Amino acid sequence: MAKDIRIKFAKRIRELRENKDWTQEKLAEYADLAYRHVQRLESTNNPPPAKIDTIDKLAKAFKISPSKLLNF
Repeated sequence: MAKDIRIKFAKRIRELRENKDWTQEKLAEYADLAYRHVQRLESTNNPPPAKIDTIDKLAKAFKISPSKLLNF
């Protein structure tokens, strides 16, 4: 993912998480991801690229389709 897309994705994850009043720890638990990974994915300071399985896990945690997760 290009850096600008990764930053948009980071902001989207944070927006969805905050709309549900979840902590990063809760999102990590619901998505079966490491807490540190969620922290890095939400970072707007050089976030890592998200793998397809990570996108799928996050979408399932939010109970939305991957395409809606990537709608930014």
